[in-house]
Formats: sequence, structure tokens, C-alpha cells
Amino acid sequence: MKSVQFEQKGLPSDVLKIKEVPVPEPGQDEIRIKVSACNINPSDIMFIRGLYGIRPELPSGAGFEASGMIDKCGEGVSMPEGMRIIFSTVGVWQEYVVVPAKTVIPTPEGMPDEVACQAFINPFTAYAMLEESGLQKGKWLLITAGGSAFGRFVIQLGKKCGINVVCTVRRDDQVESLLELGATAVINTEKESLYRSVLKLTGRNGVDYVFDAVGGELGARALECLAKYGTMLVFGSLSLEPIPLNSGLMLFRNLTVKGFWLSAWFTSLPKEARMKATSEVLGMLASGNLKVAIEARYVLDDVVKAVKHAESSGRKGKVILDLSL
Repeated sequence: MKSVQFEQKGLPSDVLKIKEVPVPEPGQDEIRIKVSACNINPSDIMFIRGLYGIRPELPSGAGFEASGMIDKCGEGVSMPEGMRIIFSTVGVWQEYVVVPAKTVIPTPEGMPDEVACQAFINPFTAYAMLEESGLQKGKWLLITAGGSAFGRFVIQLGKKCGINVVCTVRRDDQVESLLELGATAVINTEKESLYRSVLKLTGRNGVDYVFDAVGGELGARALECLAKYGTMLVFGSLSLEPIPLNSGLMLFRNLTVKGFWLSAWFTSLPKEARMKATSEVLGMLASGNLKVAIEARYVLDDVVKAVKHAESSGRKGKVILDLSL
């Protein structure tokens, strides 16, 4: 079978290779999945570069999130072969993957593979961070990288809750689509002062929460926009730069800065809460009440082209590896 692998950390265009490897066999309590579609996330690219929280054990497979169907069950598993599922593990960019049976999520009826393969990381992170924030109707939330898949999910979920969502972009061509999704305001940080714009929007009070995916200087400017007793949740570092924290600002406004990682949040939930979150997120995706945008599909052999496209500016949707093509 074909498998996307890398033997050293680095830029995906330099290190990713398509290799022929044996089809894996499921062991006790495991299933083998025939992969249908894979999502390409910033976390995948950072993992390949050795910059993610999980470090690759070389040689390594690539990709964290995919959809497919059960191809074979190991001993102790009674799940039906052919059942469509959503799953996440290290190394999903290949034709077959073996995972523990208890870790997969059944794909809702009618949900296409191209949606199912991006149904976990970004929509669940958006849902989880809003849950973590406890923001109620009328409160103010600022998100950086508002045009990202995560940002688009937060905008939609925030609108449903009556939260005022302000997001940052770097290009004017993203503004209209984000406002149509339900953003209260979209600020082009290449043209406008983030701090002054937020103060004007909030009656000089500032925002209650910031969700930061970028870090670096933009993260520092977003921190300045917090109201007294405000909180910033940091869940990404697209700039690859740490946030230069203003200690005086944090002290005199009594601000809080916390990290957020979906895996830690999800596994900390009681079983009933995990089931509730899964049901709500997948239900909204399956019904179309939570919309996804797909820009392009690539075959597995074109993974380097696909990753370059995923990293390019000006995208208006996700880039998918489609193994059914």
C-alpha cells in the first residue's frame, strides 16, 4: 500500500515521500481502516517540521485526521466491516490504518467523507474552547486568524450563542465571507489598529476572551484588547514565535493566559460529557447547521502539492487528500 512518510524533520516539500509498505494487520481489540479522505491541518505541517507538541519518532507517517471504513476487525471486535468512521491518530496519510476500535467515531448517515475527515480537530476545538470560556450571550470574543477553518467554526458557533465574535485577517477578500458567516466585525490587521478597533467596537471596554492561534506580535496585540479580568486561550503558534507578554498589562488588568489542547480537554471529560459533545458537533455538521468549506482535493501521490496549497495564502477552504480518486 501507499504511505506518506518522512525520515527526517523539515519542510514537507523537502522530506515527504510516498513509500510502498505492507498492509497492516489489526491485533486484539483493533480494526483496520480503508482510508477515504484526509484533512490537512497546520498541526500536521508543524509535526513534520518537529515543531508540534507531539514529536515524530523517525521514520514517521504523517497526518492526524481522516475518515474511512472498517476493512477488517481484530480479535475481540464485533464492529461491522464496511462501517464508515471518523478517526484520529499519527500517520493517517496512507491507504490503510490500524487503530484501537474504541477510539473511532461512527460517521453520521449522509455525511460525505470530505466533511467527515475534518469533523474532529477544528469543530471540536471550537466547541471545546467556547465551552471552556463559559461566554454567554452578549459577551465579546476576539479570535486571531479568523479566516482559518477553526475561526469559521467559532464564528458560526458563537453566533448561535449570541456571542459577539471579532476576528482578525490579513486580506480584505476574507472580510465579506466571515461577516456572512456571522462575525460581528472583521479587522484587517495589515490596515487597521487592532487595539483601537476593538475599543471602538466594545465601547472602550475591551473583549472578555481571546482565542489565539498565531502567537508572536499579533498575540501580544490581541492580549492588549482584553478587558479587566479577561482571559486569553492560546491553542496555536502559526507565527512560530512566542508571545511577548506584557507583565504590567497582565498585572494591572488581572489578566489570565492559558494554553489549550483539545486532546487533554476531551480526555478529561466524563463519558457522558464526551458523548454530549460528540453528538452536538457531529449533529450540526451532518445537518449543515455548521458549514465547512473545501477548496481542493488531491490524490495521495500529489501530497507535496496538496501541502503547499494548504500552506498558501488566499485559501477559502480546506485542502483534502482524497483517496477515492
